[in-house]
Amino acid sequence: MDPLFSFPALVALAIGYLLGSIPFGLILTKAAGLGDVRAIGSGNIGATNVLRTGNKPLAAATLVLDALKGTAAVLLGHYFGGMHGIAIVAGLLAGLGAFLGHVFPVWLGFKGGKGVATYIGVLLGAAWPGALVFCGVWLALAFVTRYSSLSALVASVVAPVYLFITGRVPEAALGAVMTPILLWKHSANIKRLLAGEEPRIGAKA
Repeated sequence: MDPLFSFPALVALAIGYLLGSIPFGLILTKAAGLGDVRAIGSGNIGATNVLRTGNKPLAAATLVLDALKGTAAVLLGHYFGGMHGIAIVAGLLAGLGAFLGHVFPVWLGFKGGKGVATYIGVLLGAAWPGALVFCGVWLALAFVTRYSSLSALVASVVAPVYLFITGRVPEAALGAVMTPILLWKHSANIKRLLAGEEPRIGAKA
């Protein structure tokens, strides 16, 4: 049987999905007495929308936790898959599951975040150089253009290409699956960018 469709692989995918679907942004804002983060801004549960509450430490915590759940999923999947001889496959599927869980969490009617932090976390667990490239591209473009969304979109394209060029084909394939979803989740940002209406980093609301 193809290890990609084996029972242990599907279990790893499910484990990753459950981890990824933990809505840290929603949990943290409610715990801090700031209400439901889905009722403000873009309605997403990610760190960018949490930042709109005005609580920067909470937004930072959301960013870190959303990334780490992706990393944790890959590592757990790898460990679990190793017991069945499919460590790499299981790790990558768990990472994909975590990304899908964050973007489409079953607990929230499949309406989650845009996936940038979890994407980075998955890369960190699966192929850390790819995560460094993603962050490096994001930082460079954000510094030059001051567009957070544009920086993330370009980084999500560059990182899989880099992984492919450097011979990390399975990890590049994972990125190639996640990137179109991330682009789709940013469709509103893309429209605003094309119209010249996307807010820049540090701009007043």
